[in-house]
Amino acid sequence: ENHCPETRNNLLFGPRQGFHIFFRMSDTDKPAPSKGLEGVVAATTKLSDVRGLDGEPIYCGYNINELAGKATYEEVVHLLHRGKLPNAEELAALKAELAAARKLPDGVVDLIKQLPKDASPMRAIRTVVSALACYEPPEAQDSIEDQAARAIKLIAQVPVITAYFHLARQGKPLPESDPTLGEAANFLYLVDGEKPSEAKEKTIDMCYILHADHGMNASTFSARVTIATLSGMYSAITSAIGTLKGPLHGGANEGVIKMLQEIGSVDKVDAFVEDCLKNKVKIMGIGHRVYKVLDPRAPHLKAMAEKLSGELGETKWLDMSERIRDLMVSKKNLHPNVDFYSATVYYSLGIPTDLFTPLFAIARTSGWTAHVLEQLADNRLIRPKSLYDGPDDLKYVPVEDR
Repeated sequence: ENHCPETRNNLLFGPRQGFHIFFRMSDTDKPAPSKGLEGVVAATTKLSDVRGLDGEPIYCGYNINELAGKATYEEVVHLLHRGKLPNAEELAALKAELAAARKLPDGVVDLIKQLPKDASPMRAIRTVVSALACYEPPEAQDSIEDQAARAIKLIAQVPVITAYFHLARQGKPLPESDPTLGEAANFLYLVDGEKPSEAKEKTIDMCYILHADHGMNASTFSARVTIATLSGMYSAITSAIGTLKGPLHGGANEGVIKMLQEIGSVDKVDAFVEDCLKNKVKIMGIGHRVYKVLDPRAPHLKAMAEKLSGELGETKWLDMSERIRDLMVSKKNLHPNVDFYSATVYYSLGIPTDLFTPLFAIARTSGWTAHVLEQLADNRLIRPKSLYDGPDDLKYVPVEDR
């Protein structure tokens, strides 16, 4: 077929998708749309892969189990942005680069102080990241190197923005970051007002690693769509944060703890689950769009939740979670996702509930920015088609005759 001129003229070969073949259709043809773009390949990437049937997320060739509990978040940032795990010298250089990039412009700090105290943190972070662009030179002529420098700034500054808004809404002073601390430790230092324990730092650091990237998820796709127009790094990350804010994406971990609080105790779990199933109400933290088996990030978080619950002598939240898991596996063959146990981990660490999704955003900024740079390296405007399903051949009627 490929050697037939008539056929060849009706074929489009995707330049970045290998030997995939697409038939050119007329404007009147109506192919079946893929709802939610399910199964549609939107890009090729060397950054991460989500193997849903096998339960394997991959970062640049590394299974997540090779990184979680072994690497640090800064090592993963280096991996995503520079294609390999760093040696000691490279790691030290990246840490210094991130620490030096944390300081926010004075005008941005003033904006954070002026935001409504009752605004949700995700709204605040989205707004402040957008404002950061106003303190940078125009991005239209930026090189990839310029955009990479902006990416490092964002990775370093999103945690500071999050902590500063949390402090400002309480009327507390906004301290300087500590350049001797890593990314996880510095965030906890700003939020808590003291250097974290090694255990707390390692817990958040691992959460950052588990959330750093995850294939072509909704927020990553929105970042790539935005940067494909050459709108700039800050526009792309603002789009991504706005997408992550939704309860069907990043907001699910906050929904999990609210659900557990609503249930109240283990003896009420069965009735709650039955009611949800009867009324077709989504149970937060259960099931995943891609994984058809247990989300491989969940066991790492479950182990942390068990450890923290044991140390605190408060197992109620984990006990309820485990009962929900058992019921959903047996009744619907649905497994917990990454949000299911991260909620208990964050809650056990004393992190305010409305900072759960911001923690996700902090970690995912490393993945978003890496995808933005990858998109720019071989860019083409992302412009899919839609299937028109409206009326045809309508005629204009003057307003007085309608």
